[in-house]
Amino acid sequence: MVLYPGEMGNRARIFALTAPGLLFLGFFLLAPITLLIVASFRSGEAWTVGPYLNTLSKFVFRTAVFRTLRVGLIVSAVTASLSYPTAYAISKLTARTRAVLMSIALLPLMTTAVVRTFGWFVILGRQGILNRFLAALGFVDRPVQFLYTEGAIVIGLTHLFFPLMLLSLISAMENLPPDVEEAARSLGANPIRAFARVVFPLTADGLVVGGTLVFTGCITAYTTPAILGGTRVLTLSTLLQQRAMTLLDWETATVVAIVLLALATIVNLGLRSLRRRGTA
Repeated sequence: MVLYPGEMGNRARIFALTAPGLLFLGFFLLAPITLLIVASFRSGEAWTVGPYLNTLSKFVFRTAVFRTLRVGLIVSAVTASLSYPTAYAISKLTARTRAVLMSIALLPLMTTAVVRTFGWFVILGRQGILNRFLAALGFVDRPVQFLYTEGAIVIGLTHLFFPLMLLSLISAMENLPPDVEEAARSLGANPIRAFARVVFPLTADGLVVGGTLVFTGCITAYTTPAILGGTRVLTLSTLLQQRAMTLLDWETATVVAIVLLALATIVNLGLRSLRRRGTA
């Protein structure tokens, strides 16, 4: 392969532009992750899988893994179910109305996760708005325990990541040719069949992108599970913080970090593979 002077100059400019970012990424991200992986297999001077076996044998770890995956799947399903009809309706509006509604959808992203989560803390507390409302209607005689449950974590994460799924689907809906659905209906398909056979397959790419953002965000989120789940309902992220900062169990914390990283990577690769197949 022969490189002409112009091509060599372009490659040199591209390398000069990307080198600072690649060096930063390698030094502050890849190097710490590599050191963490190596440390998880080291015990003194010997290589061992003992830390993994010890951690996998703990009931609290296995419970946290299954809970983390379960919460991620539930939140992804709920946000997709809520976002699809909303995105479909918004895509049918005028450009001005659509821009206004998308701006409203972006407003929650301008508030930190801590503030949004504490809002649910006020709503779901024993003396919160929901318990007072139920007591006023006579449905309960004593406060219901909504906080520090898996359901509270699901509610908080759904509120946290709903805009990401919605924006991904709106973007996919906007790229859908309007005459495609009309053609399906003109050929005898009812609205439900036209949506299932035409709209959904052509917008599945947005669902995969949104699902990737939501699911990986859920399994790696810390603030919302820590506030709404507390120490009673541990996910992998809160278990990691507890083992590292409270119990000083660095061996277990290291393994939990590697497992969390592996789960996020597997999910990303799997959903990206589905996205490529769907695009093809």
